[in-house]
Parts: sequence; C-alpha cells; structure tokens
Amino acid sequence: MRIISGIYKSRKIVAPKNLPVRPTTDMAKESLFNIINNNFYFNELTVIDLFAGSGNISYEFASRGTEQITCVDQDFGCIKFINKTATEFKMPIQTIKSDVFTFLEKTKLQGNIIFADPPYNFTVDAFAKIPELVFKNNLLLEDGLLIVEHSKHTDLSKLPHFSYSKSYGGNMFSFFEIV
Repeated sequence: MRIISGIYKSRKIVAPKNLPVRPTTDMAKESLFNIINNNFYFNELTVIDLFAGSGNISYEFASRGTEQITCVDQDFGCIKFINKTATEFKMPIQTIKSDVFTFLEKTKLQGNIIFADPPYNFTVDAFAKIPELVFKNNLLLEDGLLIVEHSKHTDLSKLPHFSYSKSYGGNMFSFFEIV
C-alpha cells in the first residue's frame, strides 16, 4: 500500500503477510479522500478508524495533517503493526485493541469522521449495527460523517442516517450523517 498525498506522499508501507487485512485499493482511497477534502480541513478533524487492519486509512489522514486519530482493531498483530508504523513515521495515531462493537458500546470518544472497514462477508445486520451504535451513542460530531466501506454487493441504503454511496470497482463507500 502507498500513501497518496500529504507529507508522506508516495511512501510505501508493507504490512506483514500474516495480518488478516484487505487494504482499501489506491483508486478507492484516492476517490474517498477527494470527497473528504471537499468537505473538511484535515488538520481540524478527529478521526476514529474502526476495523483499522493495516492502518492504511489512518496513515492517509495523518499524512494530510490530521492530529487526532484513533485506530480500533481486535487483532493484536494489526495493532502492533499500526503502532510500529506510527512510531516510525511520527504519526499521531492512538490504538485500541478491542472488538469494534464492544468499543462502540463503551467509548465516549467522538469523531468528525468515523471510518469503518469491516469484513466484506458481514451480513447486512452486522453492517447495520455499526451506524446503529454510532448514532445511538452520539459518537459522531456535528456535521460529521460515518463512512462504511463494503462490497458493491451489499446494500446499506435502507439503513437510518444513510445519506449516499459511491462505488469504485468492487469497493463501495456508504456515507451516514446526523439528520
């Protein structure tokens, strides 16, 4: 994976092969960050990265100037890799090793951007639990976005707070907002 823009532009980050991850493709990531760039100032954001995996999305936020980033993943190897990479690059990334749903039930953290990249084989009910917990627990700051990455074969458009979606190849991003 590579960082697309910002102070670490073009840097390649190689995750260990044994991590249970599916990094967002460069094309999809670039399109996503173009959307975010049109709506937010990166240096003013608080970001929560759920199912953080390799940390790919968080590195992109850090490279673009975001200083408050929290990564949540239940895999110890993923958390260890994110911590190692964040330290090497001096990125302001905090990590929390936790099941995402447990985290969403208990946390008091709030974010302007909450990004979730759960396994694509989740059921629609499992996907639905993410926005349900985010909005029930008031984790999204005013004018913020919850962005859920999923397969183009999964339709989240009927869920409460759904705003719109964008498709890039086999990847899809669904955007949820406070209404």
